[in-house]
Amino acid sequence: MIGLSGFQIEAEERDMLMHPLVGGVVLFTRNYESIEQLEALADELHRLRDPHLLIAVDHEGGRVQRFRHDFTVLPAIGQLGKVYKQDHKKAQRLSQLSGWLMAAEVRAVGIDFSFAPVLDLDKGLSQIISDRAFGADPEIVADLARCYIKGMHEAGMAATGKHFPGHGSVVADSHLALPVDDRRYEDIQLDDLIPFERLADSGMEAMMIAHVLYENIDPQLAGFSRFWIQDVLRQRLGFQGLIFSDDLEMEGASIAGSIPERADLAIAAGCDVVLVCQTQQAMASTLDGMAQKHDPASQLRMIRMHGRGAPNRVQLQSSGQWQQAVEQVLGYDEPHTLDLI
Repeated sequence: MIGLSGFQIEAEERDMLMHPLVGGVVLFTRNYESIEQLEALADELHRLRDPHLLIAVDHEGGRVQRFRHDFTVLPAIGQLGKVYKQDHKKAQRLSQLSGWLMAAEVRAVGIDFSFAPVLDLDKGLSQIISDRAFGADPEIVADLARCYIKGMHEAGMAATGKHFPGHGSVVADSHLALPVDDRRYEDIQLDDLIPFERLADSGMEAMMIAHVLYENIDPQLAGFSRFWIQDVLRQRLGFQGLIFSDDLEMEGASIAGSIPERADLAIAAGCDVVLVCQTQQAMASTLDGMAQKHDPASQLRMIRMHGRGAPNRVQLQSSGQWQQAVEQVLGYDEPHTLDLI
């Protein structure tokens, strides 16, 4: 999956989008000028190929929401964890409603899916995770995530749990540095892995792998590790869905060599789809340097990520269901001050 540089598809990008190794596009704030422009861009992307390219976005709420103007500015899901401590049934209901609202608005403009929900634990260590997680208790995180995914499915969106096997216990931000986790496997298994294990066989369509080095478990970053992807995620947890790498241009992945080398390592370890979505140079060099490999099983897993039927934006926003959802979801919000764009 690649990225675009602006509000429209440039000629060089159009050529890359037609490359047989490209299966989709990740959109960012840099690709959003207006809701009408976004709808037109999604429509153009889908008309390029048949079956159409997947369109994805990070649209979690709180600090990580790529589109804001003309969209509901969603609370961070960490607020749901706070509600859970007071009234767990209310939190479950609001989590399902939040998943539906997020997915319904994204689907209404033609985007297939958001990389959500976050299954990491907020241990008070990682600023890059923090309130992007439902909380610190793995059972609560799993419970709220299951409800959130149910709402996503109701809106016609596939779910992607991230960042396996858990990013919340390291301080470093993998966008900027290499996070190193020195815990034993047994410690991670009894803590961070629980939400991923609970949801691995509960209808979640995809997972994204963390750029974290668990140095006392495997010498490879998780995203390049056959141990984490094949032995743990596929075999021990029994996950049969799609596996995404995190963005290979992130600094945390840099120890694995050039970006084409990172792509080959991720695919060899068991990732179905690799993300290279920041610079045209990196995208082009990866497409030129990657081995031409097509996996029928990966293709079948990708089909499940296509968005399913959704009302258009006008129909959605005129519905009583949407109006009530906005009121209830915004009702549990607290001010958030930092945006990641």
